[in-house]
Amino acid sequence: MTLNIFEALRESHERQRELYRQLVETSGDTPERHELFEQLKTELLAHELAEERHFYIPLMEHDAGVDLSRHAISEHHQLDELVESLEDADPATPAWLPLAKKLAEKVEHHLKEEEHKFFQMAGKLLTEKQKTQLAKDYIATYEEAKTTTA
Repeated sequence: MTLNIFEALRESHERQRELYRQLVETSGDTPERHELFEQLKTELLAHELAEERHFYIPLMEHDAGVDLSRHAISEHHQLDELVESLEDADPATPAWLPLAKKLAEKVEHHLKEEEHKFFQMAGKLLTEKQKTQLAKDYIATYEEAKTTTA
């Protein structure tokens, strides 16, 4: 079965949800916390790169897609800044977990917005052929980015 762009994006969304849920359950400066944070960071970066190239940019070719895409890219930037704050923070301190929870909340907000607003709009703007081709392109970029950002 050939995935469309929405199914491909949802797969990464579910991985992100699972990782941030596990991350906020950790405590202290443990190998588990470090590993989960690295996995989440890699997942977010690979997803953002592939999504911006193979979802938002094609949507920006349509007037109706410009504002939502710009908003989503802005949210990606906010997520990147939170990841940087977590990288700079000491995972052993009490301040680390609230930052991780803030990242989890921002990620969830972004994913829900995409799934409930973007996907509906994009479904109207993109052809079926585009949806399957964008999924292939997204997955290729995503897989490559996961190996180069890790």
